[in-house]
Amino acid sequence: MKIRDSGMPEESYWETFFNPQYILSQLQFDETIKDAVEFGSGYGTFTIPAAKIIKGNLYTLDIETEMINSLKQKVREEKISNIKIHQIDFVKEGTKLNDESVDYTMLFNILHAEDPISLLKEAYRILKHNGKVGVIHWIHSSSTPRGPSLDIRPKPEQCISWLNEAGFALGSGVISLPPYHYGIIGIKK
Repeated sequence: MKIRDSGMPEESYWETFFNPQYILSQLQFDETIKDAVEFGSGYGTFTIPAAKIIKGNLYTLDIETEMINSLKQKVREEKISNIKIHQIDFVKEGTKLNDESVDYTMLFNILHAEDPISLLKEAYRILKHNGKVGVIHWIHSSSTPRGPSLDIRPKPEQCISWLNEAGFALGSGVISLPPYHYGIIGIKK
């Protein structure tokens, strides 16, 4: 099941919205992480930089054949061996990863899904004790050049409430990720 309102613009335009290295550093995505999971890899905006940081494997999950094929090509070009690409409907099927098997989960621009708590519960399930979930989303403003419609775009307070409901402790306050995003870290206790 495709996440609602998840159409992607051209890649060159999409890439202008992010500084992946900065965002990853602000979300405590660092070399202490062994294995991580990215829910919705898209063009691989965060995939390639993230894989270069961690010690183990980065499991990327996406439903879109076009996105999967594009990412596979980039991985070949970059000669990166620790990215494990999975085409899967993780909304319906989950990740298919083992319980408590990863150190970090990335849910970037995805919690406007119809059931964000289920996604967060799946992230919680696969995280090891003290593992982290990094969340980013578009700020709740009509001035952003992209993002889901404001009626389904979550505000930071909603994301925090969902994190708590899924079992996470708050690992940060709301992190400003200018110009268009905010981030939050949750910890599995």
